Amino acid sequence: MTPPGPGGAGSQETRSREACSREAWSRACLAAALAALDPAGVSVTLRARPGPVREAWLERLRALLPAGAPVTRLPSGIADEALLGGLDLPVTLRTGRPVAQPGLLARSHGGVIVVPMAERLGPGLAARIAQALDTGAVDLARDGVATRHPARFGLVLLDEGEGEDEALPAALVDRAALHLDLDAVGPGAVTAGPPPSDLAAAREARPAVPQEAAATLCALAARLGIASLRAPLLALRVARLHAALAGRTAVDEPDLAAAAALVLAPRARIWPQEADEPSTEPPQPGTPDGDEAGPAGAQMAEDRVLVAAAASLPPALLARLLAGAAPRARETGAGRAGAAAPARRGRPVGARPGDPRRGRLALVATLWAAAPWQRLRRGDGEARLRITADDLRIHRLVQRRETTTIFAVDASGSAALERLAEAKGAVELLLAECYVRRDRVALVAFRGRGADLLLVPTRSLVRAKRALASLPGGGGTPLAAGIGAAAQLASLERRAGRSPIVILLTDGRANVARSGLPGRAQAGADALAAARVLATDGTRALVIDTAVHPQDGARRLAEAMAARYLPMPQADAARLTRAVRDAAPPG
Repeated sequence: MTPPGPGGAGSQETRSREACSREAWSRACLAAALAALDPAGVSVTLRARPGPVREAWLERLRALLPAGAPVTRLPSGIADEALLGGLDLPVTLRTGRPVAQPGLLARSHGGVIVVPMAERLGPGLAARIAQALDTGAVDLARDGVATRHPARFGLVLLDEGEGEDEALPAALVDRAALHLDLDAVGPGAVTAGPPPSDLAAAREARPAVPQEAAATLCALAARLGIASLRAPLLALRVARLHAALAGRTAVDEPDLAAAAALVLAPRARIWPQEADEPSTEPPQPGTPDGDEAGPAGAQMAEDRVLVAAAASLPPALLARLLAGAAPRARETGAGRAGAAAPARRGRPVGARPGDPRRGRLALVATLWAAAPWQRLRRGDGEARLRITADDLRIHRLVQRRETTTIFAVDASGSAALERLAEAKGAVELLLAECYVRRDRVALVAFRGRGADLLLVPTRSLVRAKRALASLPGGGGTPLAAGIGAAAQLASLERRAGRSPIVILLTDGRANVARSGLPGRAQAGADALAAARVLATDGTRALVIDTAVHPQDGARRLAEAMAARYLPMPQADAARLTRAVRDAAPPG
């Protein structure tokens, strides 16, 4: 069979991928222009990994926003006072009366807030942001101040979740008009392109909305299985902006099709089969020359909008919808349980000068700092304590570092296939424990001549169990390669600021050397050497002996790794749980 040449099937497939990538980028640029026209009314969820594509889209959005519109980033674990506003302590202490200062939401009025790792937002924080989106203001009543700050802003929710349990808060997803997915866009498809012409005029335009336009979008939402009542309202707003961008004085079918593709399609649960092709039936009597009056005409208009929207959808999304498979859920009702802890949480280890709005007030240390200056600050006969901003002290807090549990599983023939099933069961028990602790988990399997990273570090219990279920067995035992791969991944996680733990499941009988050549003696020596390197790096480890009877080889391996040794016959659920907790770094 002749391999595909420059004009063959391989080249054709490459060109098709590049065309889809360019179309996806074109849709994303249109979405950026629509969001820039009305930042407060058009929030965006952006599914994209950190990289040049995402940064290029964010930069394009910044360039299209009105001059002076603020673009702020929401810090992880932001405190309520910093988010909503509170007492301006330095000014209050200086003036002797309560003085309020706006929070991040109010300072973002008229602009956009970018939320990195939005899947980590807790439910409380998401609810406070959602309330500000609904009211367009922040009401502050605390610390002796009561005020209201305008806060009309848009959101860009950056979705970096890795599984079904890492998803955006439903309260914010429902309020976001545009849902974009840039994972399929390659860097080569990113082009600057000319900006839309006359954005200022488009912002001032108010295209008319025919009565049937709203009815069409509501009917389409129902046909696509969308339960949210906000979806057709957001789609209508996007249709008006699309008409203004095109210079039309009234919303027309192209605007409805764009709104259906950008707003309704990403939310769709089904796609009507009858809308795949435009209707070719002749006009009904009473509607000469195709005059669309009555229910039949409305149905034809809906079908045409659906067909136009389908033409602009990503092929993969349309294929899933036509097959009856809803898009993968990217939202959760309660927020993710393992959200980043607020900055005020942790174990106090002293005090330092600082602002109590950005930490926890150390009252005793503050009084100690102010005490020596009271004689100079007080007037004659004055008895009250005078504290200035320079006296304020906050606690220094130490937080538990995030943990990554790396499972290195011996899937070779020497592990005995009947024992591999038990090993998988043990790993499932450990996975459940890691999920409760909100650890990241990774899976390395070694068999044959080397080791494979089957699962990159993730918090998704679903992905971890899926990778474990597909783990094959049989072949040689390249134990050194497995330990080396786990050590390398642990080093990467340590450099990323996380605490790695390696859990090695093996019977300790290595028969493939680090070079890939067979030989028990050299393979055993290489495995011990790799174990010593892991111990030298300071990586915590646990060795679970999967043999039917405890093996001296696995025990020696645990000693070389400075790890705890646990034979599988004694590794019930309680002991496995205790072993993982003992291996975890102290919090």
